[in-house]
Amino acid sequence: MKKTWMKGALPLLILVVGFAGLTAIKASAEGEEEKNAVDTRPTVKIETAIAQDYQVQITSYGEVAPLESTMLSAQVSGEVISWHPNFVSGGLVLRGDTLFNIEKDTYEAALLQAEANLTLAQSQLIEEQARADVAKREAKGLASNKISDLYLRKPQLLSAQAAVKSAQSRLKIALRDLDNCVVKAPYDALIVSRNIGVGQYVTQGTQIAQIYNIETAEISFPIAGFDREFLPLDIAQQKATVRTKGYDPIEREATISRDLGIIDQDTRMSQLVVRVADPYSVKSNLPPLKFGHYVEVTFGGETLSQVYRLPQTLVNNRIIWVLDEEQQMQPKRVNILREEGTYFLISEGLQDQDKLITTLPEYPQKGMKVKIAEPEPDLVVQQ
Repeated sequence: MKKTWMKGALPLLILVVGFAGLTAIKASAEGEEEKNAVDTRPTVKIETAIAQDYQVQITSYGEVAPLESTMLSAQVSGEVISWHPNFVSGGLVLRGDTLFNIEKDTYEAALLQAEANLTLAQSQLIEEQARADVAKREAKGLASNKISDLYLRKPQLLSAQAAVKSAQSRLKIALRDLDNCVVKAPYDALIVSRNIGVGQYVTQGTQIAQIYNIETAEISFPIAGFDREFLPLDIAQQKATVRTKGYDPIEREATISRDLGIIDQDTRMSQLVVRVADPYSVKSNLPPLKFGHYVEVTFGGETLSQVYRLPQTLVNNRIIWVLDEEQQMQPKRVNILREEGTYFLISEGLQDQDKLITTLPEYPQKGMKVKIAEPEPDLVVQQ
């Protein structure tokens, strides 16, 4: 009897144990699945959009040129007796420096002769004035019909006065010619070329040298149509920066001088001019900005109110992706006001505090759920 019961209960016991084992295995598998569940949402980085007032930066290019170029000519004839040591090609001279001297003997003699002629004319005037005074006194006892201008010596007096003026003019010319024997620099100058030497005889009008004004340099540069609308209303005297390119760039301050006032018919560009003071650094320790340098000119344009300045990499076909409150991606169409370097200036389409997605998934879609990357910890630099 007992053996019969054991034989009947054994299959039931095996079934119960098997069921319990299967249940345990299933529970363990579900727990393992829950434990190993993976978040498949793409990870993105975000930044907050903040509107700001921004002054447009306008950039163009031009060549450094002198404010003025002068061809020096001899104003008197004579022999060159000396010249300044820096009066050579490439030399720098200051305003008022004597560039060269012409022999003066002839002009000193002419000055003495002019002074003598003036003294003689003045003495003749004094004599004629005295005679006129005598004639005037004598005329008081004569009838009026017998008194004429010739009797009163008026023509002789006028002739003497004219002789004095003529002598004075010749004296003035003689003084000028003597002064012109010493040729001085009209401004701080770079000597471009010189065509004389000591002992050479020059005549009036002979071209002596070419010089460039180095007190001020000018740079003329074009302004394209898309930049022209962002120019400030009062462009004159605006500050600018002039910079050369290369390994060791030169940077100098400049001032906008004027608008040339025309638009080129071929390029549709206008022209502005900036001035740089003391380009050859005669009066400073700054690096010289030589004529012929090709430079970049940058200056501030109009100030735009409440715009967004964003990297161009965030904008694709005028679309920017933002993150909504449910951490879903949403596209926004924006209005690009201006391209400036690697940035866009955006006037419409965004709102303050919009969360801009700066790192997009490979295939961004509207409504795609994403997660925000944790901020990277600050790096501590050990000294």
